[in-house]
Amino acid sequence: ENVMVKAFEKLIEMEEYGGKYNSITPDHPNFVDEAGYQKLVDDHIMFKDMSKDPYLMSAGIGKDWPHGRGCYVSEDQQFIIWVGEEDHLRIMCMKKGSVLNEVFDRLEKALGVVSGIEGIEFASSDSYGMVTSCPTNLGTGMRASVHVPLPNLTSDGTDVKAKAIAKPLGLSVRGVGGEHTPIGADGTVDISPSSRLFIKEGEIIEALYKGLQALMAQENPGASAAEEGAAEPSNDDGDTFAADLAKIAAVKESNPDNLACKHFDLDYFNSLDDAMKTRMIECARSGFENADSGVGAYAMQPDDYAALPKFMDPLIREYHKASPDAVHVNDWTVSGTFNLTELGLPDLSMRVRVGRNLKSFPLPGAMTQEQRCEMENVMVKAFEKLIEMEEYGGKYNSITPDHPNFVDEAGYQKLVDDHIMFKDMSKDPYLMSAGIGKDWPHGRGCYVSEDQQFIIWVGEEDHLRIMCMKKGSVLNEVFDRLEKALGVVSGIEGIEFASSDSYGMVTSCPTNLGTGMRASVHVPLPNLTSDGTDVKAKAIAKPLGLSVRGVGGEHTPIGADGTVDISPSSRLFIKEGEIIEALYKGLQALMAEESA
Repeated sequence: ENVMVKAFEKLIEMEEYGGKYNSITPDHPNFVDEAGYQKLVDDHIMFKDMSKDPYLMSAGIGKDWPHGRGCYVSEDQQFIIWVGEEDHLRIMCMKKGSVLNEVFDRLEKALGVVSGIEGIEFASSDSYGMVTSCPTNLGTGMRASVHVPLPNLTSDGTDVKAKAIAKPLGLSVRGVGGEHTPIGADGTVDISPSSRLFIKEGEIIEALYKGLQALMAQENPGASAAEEGAAEPSNDDGDTFAADLAKIAAVKESNPDNLACKHFDLDYFNSLDDAMKTRMIECARSGFENADSGVGAYAMQPDDYAALPKFMDPLIREYHKASPDAVHVNDWTVSGTFNLTELGLPDLSMRVRVGRNLKSFPLPGAMTQEQRCEMENVMVKAFEKLIEMEEYGGKYNSITPDHPNFVDEAGYQKLVDDHIMFKDMSKDPYLMSAGIGKDWPHGRGCYVSEDQQFIIWVGEEDHLRIMCMKKGSVLNEVFDRLEKALGVVSGIEGIEFASSDSYGMVTSCPTNLGTGMRASVHVPLPNLTSDGTDVKAKAIAKPLGLSVRGVGGEHTPIGADGTVDISPSSRLFIKEGEIIEALYKGLQALMAEESA
């Protein structure tokens, strides 16, 4: 500390950096008392009591508090040096302004001044650059940040969506008071590039600017490129599509695995008329408004896959790992009986579902509220036929206000809690960008058979999600019941499902095209999940063409007894009968590993 006090004498003499040093070392000539120290902390100038941090205490960094600690502060309070924190020095510049270079340049100059003072030589490594106590800060040792209001991305009162978008951009998001602190009341968050090592200082500032550019495109999806401060190349359509094309270009660069943006070809786009350009933009919207999307494309009309082949087809074939000439064939023929007891398994929860859309309506992403309710009412008439049938008889539950079959909030929540009904789609940013979650809860509901083993969701990601489930041992039972139910529903007057000559059954999301089917079982794998995770099960299942997830769905935990949800990954360019066979054969191989 005293070595630095002598160095600070040089800074005090300089107009640009002149100020004073505040020490919290008892009896130090520059000592500030507890009240003075607390004011510096409250003003976000000084660091907090390190002796209260168990990690820093274990590392020895927080010991001997408060000896050898203090901070140098310039007169304008925009240049600060912490002494004796996690590193010997934390040197920082801050300013409220609009040009990032200003604080960057001032810090570079200040570092030159400090390191040029006699007796001051910073520790460095030939391999890792500037040496820091914690390996996470090696290299530049730099953290460059801005406090930026994101009221739209934080409209739910959290930074969850902002973090989801920022992470693929290489940005960290935290509260305005630092890590683990809340966001500002107006949605202000602290944004900074995550990288410190194997990146140049200048590149960090560039990364911050480019990341902010892409992040603001998500914050203001309706803003023009000029409003975002983005100087994008002009295109043939003037400003009509400029803002959206700028966002697509930014996401294509920041998130190369986002398929919607990856396969958005500008030459193809410019070859279309305005009506088709609008359709292509809307199909890609969820992808460019949610940069971390894996696919990001949703069809808006049943014929979008045929109408936009140079956009949709490459995307579909990359996702499904299909050859250029593959054509889907629907076929429910099964080669035998698949009895799980032959694999040494007890009765399991078995479920098969398919997505279907009515040919006579736009897909959910392009529907108006009136069309959603009209489609629901078409299905209510069809359900009257099911109610008359002993095997499928039950009731329809609507959450459309004032609907004759309306169930109130408590009734709806019970259906959700019982895993019968889907959750509030308006809370899903991806589905909202796609238009699928709009007009909630209008036109939404579910038909449930008396035995609760046959369910039809209405108005979710597809017009219909039709499913059968049962606890048993013969996979064919739920498969055959679903096939028969589909025949009944599609045979009702006025019901015709949308299909494609190339891709089979049409679904909103390209990932579900073809069969639209997901067949799954809940199976206990206590040995493969003995570490409390599904990591080993996933590693074994993936080469078998199987997906593994928690019993409550994707991103949910495995069961306490090691039970997981197993399903074949394929939907397209595979026959329905082959999916059931793939599930059985995959389980057979998986159980061999479980019992090994």
